[in-house]
Amino acid sequence: MIEREELIHIGRFNKTHGINGEITATTLIDTELLDSLRCLVSSIDGIYVPFFVTRRRDKGRESVILAIDDIDTNELAAELVNKDIFALKSDYDRLAQNNQDYDSDTLPVDYLIGFSVTDGESPVGTVTDVDDTTENVLLIVSRPDETIVRIPAADDLIDYVDTDNKILSMNLPEGLLEL
Repeated sequence: MIEREELIHIGRFNKTHGINGEITATTLIDTELLDSLRCLVSSIDGIYVPFFVTRRRDKGRESVILAIDDIDTNELAAELVNKDIFALKSDYDRLAQNNQDYDSDTLPVDYLIGFSVTDGESPVGTVTDVDDTTENVLLIVSRPDETIVRIPAADDLIDYVDTDNKILSMNLPEGLLEL
């Protein structure tokens, strides 16, 4: 059984496309990365269910039309409309081990949960959650003194992501950690 902790939120199913069970989706990752995932996962009646993509047609960098195994009618595709799409964290771990070059644009921000954050060489804390309820996505970081800080997940602040050692190196503006 797939648990939520094993998943990374990567997008949302939007609407059906045509009459053969295809569905459009918006992704938070480059659509090409979908080919590297073993499956997509969505919650159906409270259970995380894997779906296997058989064909993908890009509609841009973050929009795609998907054909999914065993979904061959508009009615079956309609059951996925407005459902969140998740990927298995283990897929990202596998890709990182295969020396894929990731940067903050190709990693879904949820993947960073559990990473240690540093400001240059100084330890800041551990990413415990992500707040994506606003336009500016925030990393929720638990500090060693048990305080919580919110750090923007902005590309300009990220120096590098070390997926092997689970370290997120950032260059934070002075005073941000005191807010």
